Amino acid sequence: MKNWLKLYFIWCAFNWAGAQHNPAIEVQINKNTHFQTIHNFAASDAWAAQYIGLWPNEKKKQMAEWLFSLDNNPDGSPRGVGLSAWRFNIGAGSTSQGEESGIKDPWRRAEGFLQDDGSYDWRKQAGQQWFLQAAKDRGVGQFIAFVNSPPIQLTRNNKAHSDDGLVANLSQDNYVDYAHFLARILKHFKDSLAIDFDYISPFNEPQWEWKGGQEGSPWNNNELANATRVIDSVFTQQKIDSKIELTEAGAIDYLTGEKEKHNNRSNQIETFFSPESPNYIANLKSVAPKVAAHSYFTTWNISKLKKERGRIAEKLLKYPSLEYWMSEYCILENNEEIKGKGRDLGMQTALYVARLIHADLTIANASAWHWWLAMSPYDFKDGLIYVDKENRDGNFYGSKLLWALGNYSRFIRPGAKRVSIAYDDYNTEENLKAGVLLSAYKNIDNSLVVVAVNQQEKAIDLKLNNTDLHSTSMERFVTNNQYDLQKMNDNVRDGGKIEIAGKSVTTLVFNLAE
Repeated sequence: MKNWLKLYFIWCAFNWAGAQHNPAIEVQINKNTHFQTIHNFAASDAWAAQYIGLWPNEKKKQMAEWLFSLDNNPDGSPRGVGLSAWRFNIGAGSTSQGEESGIKDPWRRAEGFLQDDGSYDWRKQAGQQWFLQAAKDRGVGQFIAFVNSPPIQLTRNNKAHSDDGLVANLSQDNYVDYAHFLARILKHFKDSLAIDFDYISPFNEPQWEWKGGQEGSPWNNNELANATRVIDSVFTQQKIDSKIELTEAGAIDYLTGEKEKHNNRSNQIETFFSPESPNYIANLKSVAPKVAAHSYFTTWNISKLKKERGRIAEKLLKYPSLEYWMSEYCILENNEEIKGKGRDLGMQTALYVARLIHADLTIANASAWHWWLAMSPYDFKDGLIYVDKENRDGNFYGSKLLWALGNYSRFIRPGAKRVSIAYDDYNTEENLKAGVLLSAYKNIDNSLVVVAVNQQEKAIDLKLNNTDLHSTSMERFVTNNQYDLQKMNDNVRDGGKIEIAGKSVTTLVFNLAE
């Protein structure tokens, strides 16, 4: 009798647990309410590509597949994350100076095309050029060239970094030569390699002093404006189609307000795009109608995360012709939730960054989102792929961050529109910190993409209140501790409910063209 009762209670407990349902989030999507256009997702080739591009073919090809491929495995899961843009670093030539460059780490030096005799050696940066071509071959259609420092032959101190950090490491006398240097490189890649750079960023993170450690130059706002005018004049004369990308601010709050320490390097939207400003450059033909900045130092706490991105959206209401691009990020912060030091191939970093991508896209209305190092040899949270620090051969390692970025980049294609999505606690601070983050996008091919970032341990159900989606074919792709952007072969939805696993990034793709 006792054994029978014991089995009975076990049976009851099992069936009671099985009858429980995941918490449900009711979601309403309005496909006809559009926000910003999404142009691309990207990463940069600095600095590892100069070495990894010289590794054995089978290894660098696999890394290129992970980064760029739009193909699928036999089970329908993506082979890669399908980055739709690629950032190419134009080196200043510090590699040729060795230890005398003042840059201790050889992997943070860069080769340069310009030579001391004024000629150009297009064999330089061969590893980077390999990845540039690999990106094009795998369907990447947008390219951005960026400069950390002008070439050493033109700088004030003949170094790829500043002595004092107070002014640009390029005198005004050399602005014209710098402009011709940029034009020469853009024309070479277009005419000889059929790589047409859509944008060129001549002034990366001008707020910082750049007194060593890597290539870089500070720039004050008036210097940026004057140099941009010269570059525009040369580009116009030489019929260069590439647009100048400003401002590449080192942190997003340099776009929107005055900074006490760097007041001559801040408030850059007003400085460059207000007609009343002496540094107004928006009327120049070569200047792209957008601002770019990096999401460093504004991801924590959650109040700051939300406030600073809201300030960008508010500022752009005054300048409706401008777009905002988030053009660089890796984890530099040390806070109670995460630390920059120590590489992490797992979901903690992936979820932290997925929250940031969500905030940049849905609060700041970013039209592009770019990670920093595509490949990193460092013990730091700065890479999509990690590599051994070996010049000619080594091992490489994928990360959950790579595939979580793919939940966005692989499915939200260039030209997509972010569309309205509504649910309880949408972008509240509490939900941003630990809840479920949802965003929706409509591609040019009319497919609807929903990305769900579940920061909770427990699974949840999405209940889509759009009846037209209930009968539409759906594909589900999951990144979590178990899966890397895995296609889940289940299309069963109970009354419009779709399960989202705990601690996961999940993408739902609906084919509305059917």
